[in-house]
Amino acid sequence: MSPLKDYYQILGVSRGANEQEIKQAYRKLARKYHPDINPGDTQAEAHFKEINEAYETLSDKEKREKYDRFGSEWKRYEQAGPGGDYGSSTDFSDIFESFFGGGRGGRGGPGGPGGPGGNFNMRMDGQDVEQQADITLEEAFHGTQRSVQFSNPNGTPRTITVKIPAGSDTGGRVRVAGEGGPGHNGGTRGDLILVVRVLPHARFERKGSDLHVTVDSNMYTLLLGGQVQVPTLGGKTITLTIPPHTQNGRTFRLSGQGMPVLRLDRRGDLYAKLSAVLPTKLSARERELFEELRRVAEAQPL
Repeated sequence: MSPLKDYYQILGVSRGANEQEIKQAYRKLARKYHPDINPGDTQAEAHFKEINEAYETLSDKEKREKYDRFGSEWKRYEQAGPGGDYGSSTDFSDIFESFFGGGRGGRGGPGGPGGPGGNFNMRMDGQDVEQQADITLEEAFHGTQRSVQFSNPNGTPRTITVKIPAGSDTGGRVRVAGEGGPGHNGGTRGDLILVVRVLPHARFERKGSDLHVTVDSNMYTLLLGGQVQVPTLGGKTITLTIPPHTQNGRTFRLSGQGMPVLRLDRRGDLYAKLSAVLPTKLSARERELFEELRRVAEAQPL
Protein backbone atom coordinates (compact mmCIF):
# COMPACT_ATOMS: atom_id res chain seq x y z
CA MET A 1 0.00 0.00 0.00
CA SER A 2 1.30 3.44 -0.90
CA PRO A 3 2.23 5.55 2.15
CA LEU A 4 0.40 8.46 0.55
CA LYS A 5 -2.96 6.78 1.02
CA ASP A 6 -5.06 7.63 4.04
CA TYR A 7 -6.31 4.72 6.16
CA TYR A 8 -9.20 6.79 7.51
CA GLN A 9 -10.23 7.79 4.00
CA ILE A 10 -10.08 4.19 2.81
CA LEU A 11 -12.48 3.11 5.58
CA GLY A 12 -14.60 6.25 5.20
CA VAL A 13 -14.39 7.29 8.86
CA SER A 14 -13.25 10.43 10.63
CA ARG A 15 -9.94 10.63 12.44
CA GLY A 16 -11.84 10.70 15.72
CA ALA A 17 -13.81 7.51 14.97
CA ASN A 18 -14.04 5.06 17.86
CA GLU A 19 -13.33 1.33 17.74
CA GLN A 20 -16.95 0.38 17.04
CA GLU A 21 -17.27 2.88 14.18
CA ILE A 22 -14.08 1.57 12.61
CA LYS A 23 -15.26 -2.02 12.91
CA GLN A 24 -18.67 -1.20 11.41
CA ALA A 25 -17.08 0.63 8.48
CA TYR A 26 -14.76 -2.32 7.88
CA ARG A 27 -17.62 -4.82 7.90
CA LYS A 28 -19.64 -2.75 5.43
CA LEU A 29 -16.76 -2.31 2.99
CA ALA A 30 -15.66 -5.93 3.32
CA ARG A 31 -19.13 -7.03 2.25
CA LYS A 32 -19.06 -4.72 -0.73
CA TYR A 33 -15.58 -5.46 -2.07
CA HIS A 34 -15.05 -9.08 -1.03
CA PRO A 35 -13.74 -11.10 -4.03
CA ASP A 36 -16.41 -13.72 -3.50
CA ILE A 37 -19.01 -11.03 -4.27
CA ASN A 38 -16.96 -9.59 -7.15
CA PRO A 39 -15.44 -12.62 -8.92
CA GLY A 40 -12.81 -11.65 -11.45
CA ASP A 41 -12.84 -7.97 -10.45
CA THR A 42 -9.18 -7.16 -9.81
CA GLN A 43 -9.94 -3.61 -8.68
CA ALA A 44 -12.37 -4.86 -6.04
CA GLU A 45 -9.81 -7.40 -4.84
CA ALA A 46 -7.12 -4.73 -4.59
CA HIS A 47 -9.44 -2.45 -2.67
CA PHE A 48 -10.38 -5.33 -0.38
CA LYS A 49 -6.68 -5.76 0.50
CA GLU A 50 -6.36 -2.03 1.22
CA ILE A 51 -9.40 -2.20 3.48
CA ASN A 52 -7.87 -5.04 5.45
CA GLU A 53 -4.55 -3.22 5.80
CA ALA A 54 -6.28 -0.05 6.95
CA TYR A 55 -8.35 -1.96 9.49
CA GLU A 56 -5.29 -3.88 10.73
CA THR A 57 -3.67 -0.55 11.62
CA LEU A 58 -6.61 1.45 12.96
CA SER A 59 -8.04 -1.41 15.04
CA ASP A 60 -4.72 -1.80 16.88
CA LYS A 61 -4.36 0.91 19.54
CA GLU A 62 -0.57 1.15 19.44
CA LYS A 63 -0.34 1.06 15.65
CA ARG A 64 -3.05 3.68 15.35
CA GLU A 65 -1.25 5.96 17.79
CA LYS A 66 1.95 5.72 15.75
CA TYR A 67 0.04 6.24 12.51
CA ASP A 68 -1.73 9.32 13.91
CA ARG A 69 1.59 10.69 15.14
CA PHE A 70 3.94 9.94 12.26
CA GLY A 71 1.56 9.57 9.31
CA SER A 72 3.19 7.93 6.32
CA GLU A 73 6.42 7.40 8.27
CA TRP A 74 4.81 5.24 10.94
CA LYS A 75 6.19 1.97 9.52
CA ARG A 76 9.75 3.29 9.52
CA TYR A 77 9.29 4.25 13.14
CA GLU A 78 7.97 0.79 13.88
CA GLN A 79 11.01 -0.84 12.28
CA ALA A 80 13.49 1.50 14.01
CA GLY A 81 11.88 1.45 17.44
CA PRO A 82 13.22 -0.39 20.50
CA GLY A 83 13.12 -4.12 19.86
CA GLY A 84 11.44 -3.51 16.51
CA ASP A 85 8.15 -5.02 17.73
CA TYR A 86 5.22 -2.75 18.51
CA GLY A 87 2.54 -5.36 18.95
CA SER A 88 1.28 -8.44 17.20
CA SER A 89 -0.82 -8.23 14.05
CA THR A 90 -4.56 -7.81 14.42
CA ASP A 91 -6.56 -10.97 14.97
CA PHE A 92 -9.37 -10.88 12.38
CA SER A 93 -10.96 -14.10 13.56
CA ASP A 94 -13.69 -12.34 15.54
CA ILE A 95 -14.65 -10.29 12.48
CA PHE A 96 -14.57 -13.08 9.90
CA GLU A 97 -16.12 -15.71 12.15
CA SER A 98 -19.19 -13.60 12.83
CA PHE A 99 -19.24 -11.96 9.42
CA PHE A 100 -18.41 -14.85 7.06
CA GLY A 101 -19.23 -17.82 9.27
CA GLY A 102 -15.78 -19.45 9.58
CA GLY A 103 -13.21 -19.85 12.32
CA ARG A 104 -9.60 -18.84 12.58
CA GLY A 105 -7.45 -21.09 10.46
CA GLY A 106 -10.58 -22.84 9.20
CA ARG A 107 -12.66 -22.43 6.09
CA GLY A 108 -13.73 -18.87 6.87
CA GLY A 109 -10.73 -17.74 8.92
CA PRO A 110 -8.00 -15.43 7.65
CA GLY A 111 -5.42 -18.20 7.61
CA GLY A 112 -7.57 -20.85 5.93
CA PRO A 113 -8.54 -21.40 2.31
CA GLY A 114 -11.48 -19.07 2.75
CA GLY A 115 -9.48 -16.19 4.26
CA PRO A 116 -7.60 -13.32 2.58
CA GLY A 117 -5.26 -14.77 0.01
CA GLY A 118 -7.27 -18.02 -0.23
CA ASN A 119 -10.17 -19.00 -2.47
CA PHE A 120 -12.68 -16.87 -0.50
CA ASN A 121 -15.15 -19.75 -0.42
CA MET A 122 -16.82 -18.52 2.74
CA ARG A 123 -20.35 -18.33 4.03
CA MET A 124 -21.79 -14.86 3.52
CA ASP A 125 -25.21 -13.49 4.35
CA GLY A 126 -26.92 -11.49 1.62
CA GLN A 127 -26.90 -7.71 1.58
CA ASP A 128 -29.92 -5.62 2.50
CA VAL A 129 -31.62 -3.95 -0.47
CA GLU A 130 -33.11 -0.47 -0.11
CA GLN A 131 -35.83 1.04 -2.31
CA GLN A 132 -37.52 4.42 -1.99
CA ALA A 133 -41.30 4.52 -1.67
CA ASP A 134 -43.02 7.83 -2.42
CA ILE A 135 -46.42 8.19 -0.75
CA THR A 136 -48.93 11.01 -0.46
CA LEU A 137 -49.82 12.68 2.81
CA GLU A 138 -53.25 11.04 2.61
CA GLU A 139 -51.57 7.63 2.29
CA ALA A 140 -49.38 8.43 5.27
CA PHE A 141 -52.54 9.35 7.20
CA HIS A 142 -54.52 6.20 6.37
CA GLY A 143 -51.68 3.74 5.79
CA THR A 144 -51.00 2.20 2.41
CA GLN A 145 -49.06 -0.50 0.59
CA ARG A 146 -46.62 -0.82 -2.28
CA SER A 147 -45.91 -3.68 -4.68
CA VAL A 148 -42.21 -4.36 -5.15
CA GLN A 149 -40.98 -6.34 -8.15
CA PHE A 150 -37.62 -8.08 -8.41
CA SER A 151 -36.07 -11.24 -9.80
CA ASN A 152 -35.48 -14.49 -7.96
CA PRO A 153 -31.98 -16.02 -8.12
CA ASN A 154 -33.17 -18.26 -10.96
CA GLY A 155 -34.31 -15.23 -12.95
CA THR A 156 -38.06 -15.63 -12.49
CA PRO A 157 -39.96 -12.46 -11.58
CA ARG A 158 -41.37 -12.03 -8.11
CA THR A 159 -43.74 -9.45 -6.64
CA ILE A 160 -44.37 -8.83 -2.97
CA THR A 161 -46.73 -6.40 -1.28
CA VAL A 162 -45.34 -4.29 1.53
CA LYS A 163 -47.62 -2.56 4.02
CA ILE A 164 -46.69 0.99 5.02
CA PRO A 165 -48.31 1.82 8.38
CA ALA A 166 -50.37 4.90 9.15
CA GLY A 167 -48.27 7.69 10.60
CA SER A 168 -45.20 6.93 8.48
CA ASP A 169 -43.02 9.95 7.80
CA THR A 170 -40.18 10.83 5.46
CA GLY A 171 -37.11 8.80 6.35
CA GLY A 172 -39.14 6.00 7.90
CA ARG A 173 -38.00 2.48 7.04
CA VAL A 174 -40.16 -0.60 6.53
CA ARG A 175 -38.14 -3.82 6.72
CA VAL A 176 -39.20 -7.09 5.08
CA ALA A 177 -37.03 -9.91 6.35
CA GLY A 178 -35.49 -12.33 3.87
CA GLU A 179 -36.40 -10.43 0.69
CA GLY A 180 -33.03 -8.79 0.02
CA GLY A 181 -29.87 -9.95 -1.70
CA PRO A 182 -29.13 -13.70 -1.83
CA GLY A 183 -26.60 -15.27 0.50
CA HIS A 184 -23.54 -17.21 -0.63
CA ASN A 185 -22.36 -20.65 0.40
CA GLY A 186 -25.31 -21.23 2.71
CA GLY A 187 -25.69 -17.66 3.94
CA THR A 188 -29.15 -16.25 4.61
CA ARG A 189 -30.82 -13.69 2.36
CA GLY A 190 -30.66 -10.03 3.32
CA ASP A 191 -33.71 -7.88 3.98
CA LEU A 192 -35.72 -5.57 1.74
CA ILE A 193 -35.99 -2.07 3.20
CA LEU A 194 -38.48 0.49 1.91
CA VAL A 195 -37.36 4.04 2.70
CA VAL A 196 -40.45 6.25 2.90
CA ARG A 197 -40.70 9.74 1.40
CA VAL A 198 -43.92 11.67 2.00
CA LEU A 199 -44.69 14.02 -0.87
CA PRO A 200 -45.64 17.67 -0.19
CA HIS A 201 -49.36 18.44 0.09
CA ALA A 202 -51.08 21.30 -1.68
CA ARG A 203 -52.91 22.50 1.43
CA PHE A 204 -51.66 20.82 4.61
CA GLU A 205 -48.19 21.19 6.09
CA ARG A 206 -46.92 18.43 8.33
CA LYS A 207 -44.70 19.03 11.35
CA GLY A 208 -44.11 15.73 13.08
CA SER A 209 -47.52 14.39 14.07
CA ASP A 210 -49.18 17.83 13.80
CA LEU A 211 -50.81 19.36 10.73
CA HIS A 212 -51.11 23.02 9.79
CA VAL A 213 -53.71 24.51 7.48
CA THR A 214 -54.72 28.05 6.48
CA VAL A 215 -58.45 28.83 6.52
CA ASP A 216 -59.98 31.85 4.79
CA SER A 217 -62.41 34.03 6.72
CA ASN A 218 -64.23 37.21 5.76
CA MET A 219 -63.50 40.35 7.73
CA TYR A 220 -66.98 40.49 9.22
CA THR A 221 -66.55 37.11 10.94
CA LEU A 222 -63.22 38.20 12.38
CA LEU A 223 -64.68 41.48 13.66
CA LEU A 224 -68.08 40.33 14.88
CA GLY A 225 -67.50 36.65 15.56
CA GLY A 226 -69.01 33.69 13.78
CA GLN A 227 -68.03 30.31 12.36
CA VAL A 228 -65.63 28.96 9.75
CA GLN A 229 -65.30 25.48 8.27
CA VAL A 230 -61.93 23.79 8.80
CA PRO A 231 -61.00 20.88 6.51
CA THR A 232 -59.25 17.82 7.94
CA LEU A 233 -56.96 15.38 6.19
CA GLY A 234 -59.35 12.59 7.11
CA GLY A 235 -61.94 14.09 4.76
CA LYS A 236 -64.25 15.62 7.34
CA THR A 237 -64.99 19.30 7.99
CA ILE A 238 -64.99 20.77 11.47
CA THR A 239 -66.98 23.88 12.43
CA LEU A 240 -64.78 26.32 14.33
CA THR A 241 -66.39 29.13 16.35
CA ILE A 242 -64.56 32.44 16.06
CA PRO A 243 -64.88 34.96 18.88
CA PRO A 244 -65.40 38.68 18.10
CA HIS A 245 -62.36 40.89 17.50
CA THR A 246 -60.22 38.00 16.26
CA GLN A 247 -57.00 39.23 14.67
CA ASN A 248 -55.97 38.20 11.20
CA GLY A 249 -53.46 35.32 11.34
CA ARG A 250 -54.63 33.95 14.68
CA THR A 251 -54.12 30.19 14.98
CA PHE A 252 -56.53 27.77 16.66
CA ARG A 253 -55.56 24.27 17.83
CA LEU A 254 -57.92 21.39 17.14
CA SER A 255 -56.82 18.61 19.45
CA GLY A 256 -56.49 15.10 18.05
CA GLN A 257 -57.14 16.10 14.42
CA GLY A 258 -53.56 15.70 13.17
CA MET A 259 -51.57 12.73 11.91
CA PRO A 260 -51.68 9.28 13.52
CA VAL A 261 -48.67 8.69 15.75
CA LEU A 262 -46.77 5.67 14.45
CA ARG A 263 -47.44 2.54 16.52
CA LEU A 264 -49.46 4.51 19.09
CA ASP A 265 -53.22 4.79 19.40
CA ARG A 266 -53.37 8.56 19.28
CA ARG A 267 -53.12 11.47 16.86
CA GLY A 268 -51.40 14.81 16.75
CA ASP A 269 -53.19 18.15 16.54
CA LEU A 270 -54.45 20.31 13.69
CA TYR A 271 -53.55 24.01 13.73
CA ALA A 272 -55.88 26.26 11.74
CA LYS A 273 -54.56 29.72 10.87
CA LEU A 274 -57.17 32.32 9.91
CA SER A 275 -56.55 34.47 6.86
CA ALA A 276 -58.75 37.53 6.26
CA VAL A 277 -60.29 37.79 2.81
CA LEU A 278 -61.06 41.43 1.95
CA PRO A 279 -63.74 42.36 -0.58
CA THR A 280 -62.38 43.24 -4.02
CA LYS A 281 -65.42 45.26 -5.13
CA LEU A 282 -67.73 47.43 -3.05
CA SER A 283 -71.25 48.54 -3.84
CA ALA A 284 -72.16 52.19 -3.36
CA ARG A 285 -73.92 51.35 -0.11
CA GLU A 286 -70.96 49.33 1.19
CA ARG A 287 -68.56 52.14 0.36
CA GLU A 288 -70.83 54.58 2.18
CA LEU A 289 -70.87 52.39 5.28
CA PHE A 290 -67.08 51.90 5.26
CA GLU A 291 -66.57 55.64 4.90
CA GLU A 292 -68.77 56.16 7.91
CA LEU A 293 -66.85 53.55 9.89
CA ARG A 294 -63.60 55.27 9.02
CA ARG A 295 -64.88 58.65 10.21
CA VAL A 296 -65.99 57.06 13.48
CA ALA A 297 -62.63 55.36 13.93
CA GLU A 298 -60.67 58.52 13.17
CA ALA A 299 -62.74 60.48 15.65
CA GLN A 300 -61.90 58.11 18.46
CA PRO A 301 -58.69 58.70 20.42
CA LEU A 302 -56.03 56.04 20.10
